[in-house]
Amino acid sequence: MNKKQIIHSLETIAIYLEFKNENPFKIAAYRRAARALETDERSLDQIDHLNEIKGIGKGTASVISELIETGESELLNELRHELPEGLLTLLKLPGLGAKKIAKLYQELGITDMTSLKKACEEEQLRTLDGFGDKSEEKLLKAILQATERPDRLPLSYMLPLAQQIEQVLSALPEIEQYSRAGSLRRLRETMKDLDYVIATLEPERVSESLLRELAVKEVVGHGNTKMSIQLKCDYQVGVDFRFVEPKSFATALHHFTGSKEHNVLMRQLAKSRGEKISEYGVLQENETLLTFKDETSFFRHFDLAYIPPECREGNDELEQARTVAELNLIEESHINGDLHMHTTWSDGAYSLEEMVEGAIRKGYSYIVITDHSKSLKVANGLTEERLREQIKQIQALNEKYQGKIHLFSGVEMDILPDGRLDYADDILEELDFVIAAIHSSFSQSESVIMKRLENAMRHPKVRLIAHPTGRIIGKREGYAVNQEQLFELASETGTALELNANPHRLDLSAEWLMKAKEKGIRFCINTDAHSLDMLDDMSIGVKAARKAWLTKEQVINTYSLEAFQSFLRDKKR
Repeated sequence: MNKKQIIHSLETIAIYLEFKNENPFKIAAYRRAARALETDERSLDQIDHLNEIKGIGKGTASVISELIETGESELLNELRHELPEGLLTLLKLPGLGAKKIAKLYQELGITDMTSLKKACEEEQLRTLDGFGDKSEEKLLKAILQATERPDRLPLSYMLPLAQQIEQVLSALPEIEQYSRAGSLRRLRETMKDLDYVIATLEPERVSESLLRELAVKEVVGHGNTKMSIQLKCDYQVGVDFRFVEPKSFATALHHFTGSKEHNVLMRQLAKSRGEKISEYGVLQENETLLTFKDETSFFRHFDLAYIPPECREGNDELEQARTVAELNLIEESHINGDLHMHTTWSDGAYSLEEMVEGAIRKGYSYIVITDHSKSLKVANGLTEERLREQIKQIQALNEKYQGKIHLFSGVEMDILPDGRLDYADDILEELDFVIAAIHSSFSQSESVIMKRLENAMRHPKVRLIAHPTGRIIGKREGYAVNQEQLFELASETGTALELNANPHRLDLSAEWLMKAKEKGIRFCINTDAHSLDMLDDMSIGVKAARKAWLTKEQVINTYSLEAFQSFLRDKKR
């Protein structure tokens, strides 16, 4: 377990104890231990004696040690067994904390969303202290919003489900090849369901294995060429598996990947040549069916460069692919560094050195350490003193890792609600790379938001605006940004804009990136990693960049170490 996971376990224990109306001092002890662990800048490996950390007592130290050694806590397991699992889901509802949920559980027997919805409909909540008719109505509305399945589900929700499916697919010997298809392969931000193309000579055996290994709620359809199921999950996600012979895999993959508009364009192109495209191959005028070893060969047959899945949306991709032998789009192999990441100094799960080691495994030439600034107290933001101490540690690590990777000192600095920046100029001068970002007061007017962004972008040390709209896909629209003004300011001041690769964000969106690149703006694809596994989100960010037809020349973290150092030496416009 990493540090974040242990902190989460301690907080969960405190919540469960609160559900039980346990001694407040006992509840506070677990919350205090979680906070003490979070504010300690060391990694778990660097902590020798837990009970020497102020805020961690003998009892909580024992639980933490058990979590470190076994990945489990006997106390937490007992509480999970004793209390209904559905109680935790109620914390997602606005206005409901652990104390109120405890009252609902103990006085009305409410255990989950379903029983809470029923109690609200029967007007039972308004009889309890601390609740009223208005709060009951608000809760009922929130429950309906939380439980109603959206027409399209966000990428961040679908990706973990896809990874579970792919674990099963990769273990089946009857499968020769498989691939994601449809909206997921095109990296759409939201999608209705999941699609897979499977090359196999034994579709029936593959179907049997999938039904046995996956959490299936319902089989919607089942045949030799296709099986459709619904998964057991919050939103009962549908999955379509298409079974094809290995020789037809490339054309089937193209057919079930492209948007309807893209496939229409390809069929029109084929028709102009006297051919027909289907999932089985390309049928020529003499009734010969052509199949291809891969999609590159398929596109080459039509005198087109390979068109990445993300670009197959039925826009001008065929015109672009006709003019060159190879599309000059960014690839993950072009990325030489990640310029936005967090460590245990703020709200990251791993220590500074552990993140460095993770970046070395990614093959990066350089990284920038950008923990949160002091005003973001909820994320353990760095005071000036702590930031200066971190700069010293970064300098020491540069000596240790010389020749392997270079570390730059940085910060993700808050743009405060009144437009001020979170640090004075003197400390910003000590940093190599400064990111500015909005984390609060999202409801401000567009003019106020834009003034905050302008103040940051005109500062000579601010080189990048992180997650520029603040959106969370499917959950939060973000703050009011004037798109044209943002791009004009970025162009005028030479401030780069981020493509945040976190699948929850993808901020800027591909649509905004396409408009911004026309202004000659430079971009940066960053993971905003708070843990080692989040460094892998870079592949998602690169695909999102390809969706906007970005080239490596437009992305600053494709620069070599020497070119990036030169970029930092050059003053902003």
